[in-house]
Amino acid sequence: MKHFVLLFFLVTAVAACFAQSQSCPLNNNFSLGSLTHWAAYTGNNATGNPAPDDRLQHYDSSSGAPSGTQGVSVIYEYNLPSVPGIQILSTPGTDAYGKYPTIPTINGYKYTNSILLGSTTITRSSGSGVGGGYVRGVSYRISVPAGPPEEPYTMTYAYAMVLENGTHNSAQQPLFSATLKTNDGVIACASPSYFLPTLNNADSRGSGAILDSALAKSQGFYLSDLPSPNSNPNSQSPNAEHLRDVWAKGWTEVTFDLSPRRGQQVVLTFETDNCVPGGHFAYSYIALRNTCAGLQISGPAVACIGNTLTYSVPGLTGATYQWSVPADWQIVSSTDTSVLQVKIGNAVGTVVVHEANSCANLSATLPVTTAPPTIAGDATGGIEVCTGTNASVLTVTGNRGSVVNWLSTTDGTNYSVVNSLAMPYTAQNLTATTTYRALVQNGESCTIDTTTATTVLVDPKTVGGKLTPPFMAFCKDQTKDALLTLQDEVGKPVNWQSSPDAIGWTDFAPVYKEDQYSLVGLSAPTKYRVLVQSGVCPSAYSDIADIDYVNVPFPKASSAPADTLICYNTPATLTSTISIGTDYSWNTTANLTGAGNGSVSALPLSMTITAAPLTTTLYVLSVENAGCPNILKDTFLVQVLPKINVDAGNDTSVVMNQPLQLHASSDDTTTAGGDKFTWTPIIGLDNPDIADPIASYTGETDSVRYLVTATSAHGCTGSAEVKVTVYKTSPDIFVPSAFTPDGTSNRVFRPIAPGMASLQFFVVYNRWGQLMYRTSRAGTGMGWDGQWEEGRCRRVCMDGTGDDVYGEGYLA
Repeated sequence: MKHFVLLFFLVTAVAACFAQSQSCPLNNNFSLGSLTHWAAYTGNNATGNPAPDDRLQHYDSSSGAPSGTQGVSVIYEYNLPSVPGIQILSTPGTDAYGKYPTIPTINGYKYTNSILLGSTTITRSSGSGVGGGYVRGVSYRISVPAGPPEEPYTMTYAYAMVLENGTHNSAQQPLFSATLKTNDGVIACASPSYFLPTLNNADSRGSGAILDSALAKSQGFYLSDLPSPNSNPNSQSPNAEHLRDVWAKGWTEVTFDLSPRRGQQVVLTFETDNCVPGGHFAYSYIALRNTCAGLQISGPAVACIGNTLTYSVPGLTGATYQWSVPADWQIVSSTDTSVLQVKIGNAVGTVVVHEANSCANLSATLPVTTAPPTIAGDATGGIEVCTGTNASVLTVTGNRGSVVNWLSTTDGTNYSVVNSLAMPYTAQNLTATTTYRALVQNGESCTIDTTTATTVLVDPKTVGGKLTPPFMAFCKDQTKDALLTLQDEVGKPVNWQSSPDAIGWTDFAPVYKEDQYSLVGLSAPTKYRVLVQSGVCPSAYSDIADIDYVNVPFPKASSAPADTLICYNTPATLTSTISIGTDYSWNTTANLTGAGNGSVSALPLSMTITAAPLTTTLYVLSVENAGCPNILKDTFLVQVLPKINVDAGNDTSVVMNQPLQLHASSDDTTTAGGDKFTWTPIIGLDNPDIADPIASYTGETDSVRYLVTATSAHGCTGSAEVKVTVYKTSPDIFVPSAFTPDGTSNRVFRPIAPGMASLQFFVVYNRWGQLMYRTSRAGTGMGWDGQWEEGRCRRVCMDGTGDDVYGEGYLA
């Protein structure tokens, strides 16, 4: 059988006595950041729990490192020099499994240090025996100051822990314990131990016991959301999983009274043990108060009216509690508990508690006053500033309470903390528009509220930009196409300026604030620039545009119309008269007649042009005058309305003296309310000027071919024809005696039923009585084309939405 070596360490520490009967022992709360005055030990519990002395290694509080605890803040696990087993913590953090702080603040009391006993490191069973779990402990020999025994002398500590469920019987589970011992033995009421309880039904290997989770939860344990860092040691598989069976218990305070032992010594010990077999870890945190003068109530001495607040005292094991509060305060929790919740009223007075168990009987009183609730008020002082060096003094008005912080946002949604309690607060050197709110609180027990917002509008630095084009020729009497545009500026134009020499500048009068300027009336070279300003930032000038004056007349022409609207497939007439110019050209001559040859033989030159495009077209006339570098451009937009398509329906038939409903429609979308329709000839029509006249014929008419014309609001027209055949019989069904499926006419076989309102069915059978074709529609349109493939009907000839059906019989 193979065992791990177990060592014991024993250290004693004698705290200095104090003249003051209420003074706490030196470094009892690890305020020195070390284990000075504490004893420590690490070891292994392979043969039982607690471990025998030959399995522990002791560290003496009277000796320095490496064999003592003076100035030591870390002691390593038994026989593991790289894994801390005992650590003093002076910097707050968060425990990964329990999600609680590693140095607590409990109902307003802020602990300054804590000690971590244990780690997640485990030992594993050997091939023929048990590995044994790690043990870590610290102890303090307390010399209780002399004094009257009725004067309380209390020690208060807080603990939190993380235990992995080993599924062992309860006595072998990971545990944390606190022990208070005198020369007479252990004080049981001040010596609790904590472990994950099971039903003690482990198998022969010592595992598989069922956790009593209900009891564990009632004791304050909760399941962590993280799996164990170690694979399951109870599994026989080489690829054992990491179980999610790690439990945590958050911070809880405990106190005990040593006044009955005035002038004596007691030893306080904290210990954390892995499971006895060794394969499941445990660690705990312990923090101690540096106040020993009896029971103290934690909670706000100034209580906010209307809020529900918590008052608490460190607990006694198995104690009873009695609380009293000011008259109009409402207790909203049980009073037989170390933690009391109260809804605050207006009265002032005291909060009083009495707690007692078999080894302590303590009372405490906390004087309390009240404060009205927080009123946040309004944040003010937001102004407009220029980016870079700036300052805005922000303040809060109409508030009740003090500023506990400022918040800021540059996107109006996501606020960040400014970390300033200043009021007023100076926002400096902003580079983006920023909105501020203040957090206001009327004392620590009142709710923090947020003020209204105030915004510091930050203008970007002014950039003058440039004028385009930077160089331009301007001809004599030029009246168009000389446009300067301000580009790449940051800010808005304040005014334009002109100068003959770029030295003396003249402001435009009246002030001109647009970003484009059309040059007119120049008679000499001139330079231009723009004064630009971004908000309240200093202004800046744009780059200069240099305009050269050319003493040659600018081309001149008068053209009409600029825009014209025509119907599809109709012409438009354009006119232009060139009074100054030597040459001209068109951007396109497609569908143009009378466009000339481009040469101006005499002035004035008049042109009448016919344009007949089928789609909307822009025609551009460019006129040039020799010596002037600028070209005059006149535009003609010829907008073509869509073609109007008219549908008069299919050719049809009717018997004489029966009414026939005709109907016409168009796809024109340009006319509100629809087009106007005209039917010709008017034979048999009740109204030839509507879309759907009713026709009726006598025996004098054999057939009529109508032309229906649709006219839009723009005067555009479209037309279609429909033929009506008149049968001089009563309503009947006509069937052709023959048809020619592959011929040039009479290619389909169909019934014609003039005068019939509907046709129930029409069927074709072969000589053996097999169905070949059936329809319920009559008249023109598709019918049976007689085609088949390999003796079967090849396809179904459907008349639109009809129900034409082909059977599968063979044709004779």
